[in-house]
This record gives sequence, structure tokens and C-alpha cells, in this order.
Amino acid sequence: MPAVSPGKTAPAFDLSTMTGDRSSLAQGLAKGPVLLAFFKVACPTCQFTFPFLERLHTQLQNQNAQIWGIVQDKAQDAAQFAAKFGVTFPILIDDSPYRVSREYGIAHVPSLFLIKANGQVEIFSDGFSKADILNIHKSMAQLLSATPPALFLPSEKIPDFKPG
Repeated sequence: MPAVSPGKTAPAFDLSTMTGDRSSLAQGLAKGPVLLAFFKVACPTCQFTFPFLERLHTQLQNQNAQIWGIVQDKAQDAAQFAAKFGVTFPILIDDSPYRVSREYGIAHVPSLFLIKANGQVEIFSDGFSKADILNIHKSMAQLLSATPPALFLPSEKIPDFKPG
């Protein structure tokens, strides 16, 4: 279990983006809920998961959905990952010694934290869990008063779980 679990307040942070800008959790939460997705570029489960997170971002971006990747790699590697996997949502850099990842208690990647606008963690998930991602999709839609289309297409063969 991570250090930050559902019902707890998410630790505040301020990190650089791939472009060198700064983003803080407080700034993000001022706009609404934020989904944090901790990852590493070489992680196969992250590579599998992030296109679905991008799909979620695309579905809800007009309702101010915020999905932020938090990577434990260099900005250049993160940019290559984003280009290869079609990720357009912001990616923040958690450089060594990985202060933010440690504060959140990251043991596996990907690790997802849906944080409500009040700063409380609503949902935590690690690895790829189809049920958890569907719950995140549903919860984000409710928090944003949105009605997005289905996240997974009937023609897609999606496993129930892939460990991180």
C-alpha cells in the first residue's frame, strides 16, 4: 500500500515539466481534480497503460480534466516516451532523489492517484487494472459533471490486470 491512500490528503509538490515550466499540485487542484500517473519510460506496463490515460484525457479535457504524468527519468527520455505513445497531457519530472515519488510511497509503476479538488485521494491504483481505470473514468466524469464515451472499445481485448 502506498504512503498516500484513499481518504488521505495528497502531499503538495512543485515540479518542472518537460519544457522547464513549473507545476504545483495546488495550482492544479484550484482548477479541479487531478489524476497523477507515476511512471518510468522503460516500464512495459506504463507503455501499455498510458495510451488509455491519453484517451481519458482526450475525452475529458474540455471539462478541464487534468492528468499529469510524473516520470522518474530525464525530460528528454520523457519527451520521447510521450511522442512514441501519443501522450499530450503534461509530464512532470521527479529527478533523483525522487522526493515526490517517495512522499507518495511509490513501490510500483504505473501508480495512479485520483485527487479531488479538496486535496483528498479518491482512488489509488498500481500496475494496470481494468476495473480501477474504469472506476477512475467514472469518478472523474462524476467530479466533472461529464458524460464521456466508453473508455475501452468493444473490439479491444483488454486484460483485467497487468502488474507494474
